[in-house]
Amino acid sequence: MSNEDTPATTERDAAAATGTQPSPAAAAAATPAAAGASVTTAAATPATRAPLMEEGEVARRLVPVIAGGTFLSYSYVREFHRAYGITRCIVVLGKEIKMLTASRFTDCRIVEDAGDAEGLTRALEEIGAELRAEDPQLVPLALGCDDRHALIFAQNRERLQAAGYVVPCNDPAMLEDVSLKRRFYELCEQLDVPYPKTRCFDCSENGPEKLPVDEFSYPLYAKPSDTTQFQNAEVAHKRKAYEIDSPEELAEVWDDIRASSYAGELVIQDYIPGGDENLRILNTFSDETGAIRAVSGGIVCLQDHSPAALGNPLCIVGERDEQVIACAQRLLAHLRFSGFANFDLKYDERTGQCVFFEINIRAGRSTYYMSLGGANFVTFLVDAYVLGREVPYQEAYRPFAYCCVPPYVLKRSIADADCLGRTLDLRRRTKDPYPLHYAPDTLAHNFWSYVMYFNQIRKFKRFFWDTGGKQFKG
Repeated sequence: MSNEDTPATTERDAAAATGTQPSPAAAAAATPAAAGASVTTAAATPATRAPLMEEGEVARRLVPVIAGGTFLSYSYVREFHRAYGITRCIVVLGKEIKMLTASRFTDCRIVEDAGDAEGLTRALEEIGAELRAEDPQLVPLALGCDDRHALIFAQNRERLQAAGYVVPCNDPAMLEDVSLKRRFYELCEQLDVPYPKTRCFDCSENGPEKLPVDEFSYPLYAKPSDTTQFQNAEVAHKRKAYEIDSPEELAEVWDDIRASSYAGELVIQDYIPGGDENLRILNTFSDETGAIRAVSGGIVCLQDHSPAALGNPLCIVGERDEQVIACAQRLLAHLRFSGFANFDLKYDERTGQCVFFEINIRAGRSTYYMSLGGANFVTFLVDAYVLGREVPYQEAYRPFAYCCVPPYVLKRSIADADCLGRTLDLRRRTKDPYPLHYAPDTLAHNFWSYVMYFNQIRKFKRFFWDTGGKQFKG
């Protein structure tokens, strides 16, 4: 039996079998938030909701409506089918993405202004009205693929609920607050969560014309504090994040950003030594008190190195870190954050600890790896928001490798021999390590998924191998 076919061990199962209490991470969720913390928290709400249907009705009545065309979008599609037999997910796209439009399990809608808050909300309202007219018993479930979607859903919750949607979301003021990196690091400071040494500079006309570039140690990292605003800004030589090697390069980056429409802050951070094999990731699903109900994480053996997608995990092997889980629990409990959260981290060999880079206020792009770890991630949503059940505590750490690149790319890109050997072994033993390949789907879907898969060879040649492993700055 493969790891994906084996159900995850739940808190209830473990307690019944051993007589033990729930895990420390779950119990910690009841701890009051640290006094005086500055980040806005959401109001408490009941732990469970009234059920909207019986589990046997899910396949017929539930219609996931997914905004965005990332790997997460298709991960939702395949896992809803695998868990419940759902054969129709509506996917709202700004343009055609063939691996989604070719799927037998998707009903794709091309909406030109889907990147705009009003355009997306209006499109979702129209889909809600269409579903009501088709069958009043259908229940649409609103799901997004990036932080922008989480904010749009939270800000427009009442409109979407009026259109018939189940809307898993948090308080919009809290989300806007904690999604700013400066505010996240302030919260880390107050809750004793490790993070890199950081300084922030205002990029608007009120900020400094020049940075004190000679005050920093190099190399260093620079990135926008407001990721959502930066996504929509026109910036010369734009990168998702900047690896800076000299004062002159930092000055050029500052001038480019200052000349753009981005008016948030630029975060400048201490460089944490080590390659991709030092990167870590954690996904959580928490209840409305912020208590973690499901968790999984691991080593990001290889990340995307192209400028637009820098940092996206392409290969993950599962690894549990109690310190990381405990830190995430303190953050989520303070915020009373419910639903999915995703944390990016890096192991600092100098201190023996993982430092937190950011929180993504929704399921991460690679959340499919929770399913590989033994817990189908869409079941958390259905249990909590549709069936009105408490999600039993689950740790999804069955041995796995999540992998979006061919073995050739792994062998040329992972320098650490032990990490490479472990990754290749786990990849061989993991059923369906690539989230876009799904045998029950169409030949056309799987063809386009493998076009994307093998295209990684070309991307790594240009953006990683030809640069000697340095960040591409062309």
